[in-house]
Order: sequence, then C-alpha cells, then structure tokens
Amino acid sequence: MVQSLNTKVDLVIKGNSHLGLTDYGQIMVGDKGFEFYDDRNVRNYIQIPWAEVDTVVVSVMFKGRWIPRYALKTKKNGMYAFSSKDPKRVLRAIRKYVKPDKIVRSLTFFQVLKRAFKGKNQDNYLK
Repeated sequence: MVQSLNTKVDLVIKGNSHLGLTDYGQIMVGDKGFEFYDDRNVRNYIQIPWAEVDTVVVSVMFKGRWIPRYALKTKKNGMYAFSSKDPKRVLRAIRKYVKPDKIVRSLTFFQVLKRAFKGKNQDNYLK
C-alpha cells in the first residue's frame, strides 16, 4: 500500500485522472498535497505536494455553472488534469492551500483559435 503525503485530510471524493487514458479513483485533498489513487491498480497513484503546485487551471463552462475538469500545473513535471463528482468542493478545498490568484480560468475555444490566427509577432508584419 502507498503511504499518503497528508497528515490531515480535508476532502475525499470520487474522481478521474485524465493522464493518458482515463483512470477512475479517489481524489484526496489534505494539508500536505493533492493525491489521486486508482481504484483498480494500487500502484497507479499521483501525489502532488502543495509546494510543487504552480497554478490550478480550471475549465469553466456556462459562466461557472459547470466545471468539467481542472488541472494542476506543477513547477517541474507539467500538467495533471482531473475531474470529479463535485469540482466546486474540490476547488474550495484546494483554495485553502493554493493562493486564490494562482487559480485561473483556462482559455475558451475561441480564445485558442484567436491566438492561433493572431500569431506572436504580427505587429512586425504590419509595419
């Protein structure tokens, strides 16, 4: 069995990890970090300490009525995407340990398209 990072657990909820194929399991938010444990494979787990979390990126739809998924961007290892039964409860629990200015909305579909067509140095081409 895997040893947990947390000494005090704030929230345990059913959730999914979207790292490659979708894994179903339990999401645990505690005083030392964010953890995901797979239901089927005991050796498949993700532990992210709060000191390693850079930002939390939240996908928001319908003006905040629906949050399909959220991702934790770490300082070294990239993005880890998750979804859960009640994402607002999870984000409220995360907000205790991550500064609120580090919790950001993801880009919308149209913002991504606009960014792709606009380009980085378009001003240089116009002159």
